[in-house]
Amino acid sequence: MSVDPEMEGRNWSGRVLMYYLCLIGFFAIFSTTISKSPVLPLFVQSLGAGPALLGVIAAVSPLAGVLFSFPVGVLSDHLGRRRLLVISAFVFLIAPILYLFITDPVWLVPVRFFHGTATAILGPVVSAIIAERFPDSRGEKLGTYASATLVGRTLAPLAGGIIITAFLFAPGLLAYRMVYICAALSALPVFVLILRYREAEAGSLVLPGIGVYKESLATFVTNRRLRATAMADMASYFAYGVFETFLPLYLASLSFAAYQTGIIFAVQVLIIAGTKPVFGRLSDRIDRRIQIVTGLLVTGIAIAAVPVASTFPGFLAASALFGLGIAVSTVATSAYVADVAKQEQIGSSMGALSSIMDIGQSSGPLITGVVITLAGYAAGFSVSLLLAAVVTVIFVFSVRGTGQDTV
Repeated sequence: MSVDPEMEGRNWSGRVLMYYLCLIGFFAIFSTTISKSPVLPLFVQSLGAGPALLGVIAAVSPLAGVLFSFPVGVLSDHLGRRRLLVISAFVFLIAPILYLFITDPVWLVPVRFFHGTATAILGPVVSAIIAERFPDSRGEKLGTYASATLVGRTLAPLAGGIIITAFLFAPGLLAYRMVYICAALSALPVFVLILRYREAEAGSLVLPGIGVYKESLATFVTNRRLRATAMADMASYFAYGVFETFLPLYLASLSFAAYQTGIIFAVQVLIIAGTKPVFGRLSDRIDRRIQIVTGLLVTGIAIAAVPVASTFPGFLAASALFGLGIAVSTVATSAYVADVAKQEQIGSSMGALSSIMDIGQSSGPLITGVVITLAGYAAGFSVSLLLAAVVTVIFVFSVRGTGQDTV
C-alpha cells in the first residue's frame, strides 16, 4: 500500500486519514481480541492452570490499560503521536508470537500484560489524533473509529472459534497456536499502516519530567468538567462489564439456549456499531452534555430491566436499549473531553479517560458479583442503575455553565 507524499500528516484528506485509522483500529482490536476470546480460557486450561490463575491472567491485560493509558497520553503530547503508535505497532506484532512458545501457564501473566500495553497506547493516542484533526466533527469521527474497532472485536471470537474447531483433533496445543498465528498475521497490517503514518510536526525527543505528569494529572483532576465526564464514562463501562459478564449466566439459569444468548448479544453489538457514528454526528450538533446524561440513564435503566424481561423478545429489547444507551453516551464523552481539555493536553486527557474507563469495566463485574452472591441477580443488575443515577446528578451539577472551571 503506497501513500502519496503530498498526503502525509495533516495534509492528508480527512477521508484518507480516517480510512487509515479505522483500518488500524479494526486489525489491532481483531488481533488482540482473537488472542483472548474464546482461546485464552481454553489455552490456560489445556496448560493445566486452575480458575485462580486464569483470573489473574485475564485481569492483567486491562490492568495495563489502567496503569499506562494516562502516562502514554502525556508522552504523546510531548514526543508526538507517531512515536507512541510505532511502539504499539511493535507490541501488536511481537506479543502474539510469544504465545507460541508458552508451555507454562504462569508465563501468560507477563505476556498478557505486555500485550495489554499495545491497546493502552493505541486507544488514547488515536483518540487524540482524531480530536485534533477533526475539531468540528470529532464526535462523528470518534464514533466511526469506535465502530471499526467494534467490528473487529465482534468478528474475532467467531474467527477464533472456527480455527479451534478446524484443528479440534490436532495433537497437543496446535489448535490454540494456530489462533495466535492468526493474531500475529492480523497485526501485520497494523504494523505497516502505522509505519506509513506521518504527522506534520514531530514532538521533542526529550522525555518529559515527573513534573509534567503531575501537572497534567492535576489539571485533569481539578477540572470539574473533565472529572465528571470521566465518572460518566466509568459508570457506562461499569454497566457494560456487568452486562457482558453476568447476562450469559443469568440467561443460562433461565434455560435459554446458547444460540439465543448469541443473538441477544449480537443485537447489542450491531446497534452500538451501527449507531455510534450517527450519535457522534448528533453530538457535533447538539449539546454533548445532554447526550451524555441521556445515554447514561438509558444504559442504567436497560440493565436494571434485565431481571424483569422474562421472555426472549424482552431480553432482545433490553439488549437493544442497552446498546443504544452505550452508543449515545460513550461517543459523546470522548468528544466532550476533547472540547474541554487544553489543546496541549488532549493526549493526557484522553489517556486519563481511557484509564478510568478500564477501571469501570474491571470493577463492574467484581462489585456486582459480590452483590449477586449476597442478594441475587435483580439486586446485582440494579447496582448499575444506582451508579448511573448518582453519577448523572454529579455530572449535571459539575458541567453547568461554560468555561474550564476548576474545583
